[in-house]
Amino acid sequence: MCDSVTELNRMVMTGVIHSNDAAAEDFFVMSVAVSDAFQAAMPGQFVMVRIKGRDFPFLPRPFSIFSVAHEGGTTIIEIFYQVVGKGTKLLSRLGRGDELTILGPLGKGFDIRQDRHTIVLIAGGVGIAPLNFLAEYCKGSDDVPEKQTRIICFMGARTADYLIGRERLDKICDTLLVSTDDGSEGYCGTVTDCFENHIGSVNVEDSTLYCCGPYLMMQSVARKVRKYSMPCQVSMEARMACGIGACLGCSVKMKTDDETVRYLRVCKDGPVFDVAMIDW
Repeated sequence: MCDSVTELNRMVMTGVIHSNDAAAEDFFVMSVAVSDAFQAAMPGQFVMVRIKGRDFPFLPRPFSIFSVAHEGGTTIIEIFYQVVGKGTKLLSRLGRGDELTILGPLGKGFDIRQDRHTIVLIAGGVGIAPLNFLAEYCKGSDDVPEKQTRIICFMGARTADYLIGRERLDKICDTLLVSTDDGSEGYCGTVTDCFENHIGSVNVEDSTLYCCGPYLMMQSVARKVRKYSMPCQVSMEARMACGIGACLGCSVKMKTDDETVRYLRVCKDGPVFDVAMIDW
């Protein structure tokens, strides 16, 4: 018990905002100076964030890590978020020098397969956040074999204005294919249909798929990848109160061989899961 408390205390820190810029209407990218603990952060992990010194909102908010950088001895993380309620509205009003209480890095990140040499990303909306971090990591980490550098990204949004992060992914990925619901840029339709239309150009036997986005989008991906026997990992989103597995509020239903009901916690057992594990 003491070891658990010590570990939890080590993960709680004060973050200082460097910037908090609007990327599109109701979408923001925030950069925060944090402790050196984030030098070990892995793609797919997340943070719990509260505004320091305020009683509201009482519960912290979970956010995927968009990127991690090291500038002049300081570790900077980026958070990509959408304003959807009072809590995120307050976050959007913060500026340089304001402080946050941050718990992290938390959760189980992506398992980067060493036996496959092509990384396929499917991102919808704010789901681009953990996948951007994954792409940056795979291109810049000594832990990933040099030959495993081919990255194909399928990126979807409502309109061209919401293809946030496209410019940085365009520099990282070998192939970037975008889709918009209204056809304002790229393929007109869903990102999952765009993926299926281009599956012929992907060597499925040498590829791993990583996916994050709205639930229905990932559900569609789960159905499609079964046809191609392609390993696929999804980063799940869920409402959560603690971020450490105590409250059980973020549990998701899993498949079992004996048809019994089994639940796993997004915050502790995930947020990344093998797509075949989830009872969609």
